[in-house]
Amino acid sequence: MIYLFKNMNILAIILIFLGGITLTVGDLIMKKWVEHGSVIVYVVGLLAYMVGMIFLSQSFKFKNIAIASLMLVIFNIATLLIVSWFFYNEKLSLIQMIGLGLGMASIIILELE
Repeated sequence: MIYLFKNMNILAIILIFLGGITLTVGDLIMKKWVEHGSVIVYVVGLLAYMVGMIFLSQSFKFKNIAIASLMLVIFNIATLLIVSWFFYNEKLSLIQMIGLGLGMASIIILELE
């Protein structure tokens, strides 16, 4: 039974991580919409957000809602910072790196039961 629970926990984390990545894709699409104003880009961005929320809602089957939601937001922020750094050459300040580290630490602390 413990083995099954650990697999379900991993499944929840995978779903939440995929949701965070999908929300990051939605954020990037919405950035394009702001720049170009295309209705099609807007709708695609909304669809990406919806898919991200589907991943999150499926994770609720295996993970506490508050913890899953926090994890999704932190994964979204982390992937958005990394993408911004790689593709837009945006620099991360020391404060941003500390904040990201604290967010990751909060996930670890909340996972301790």
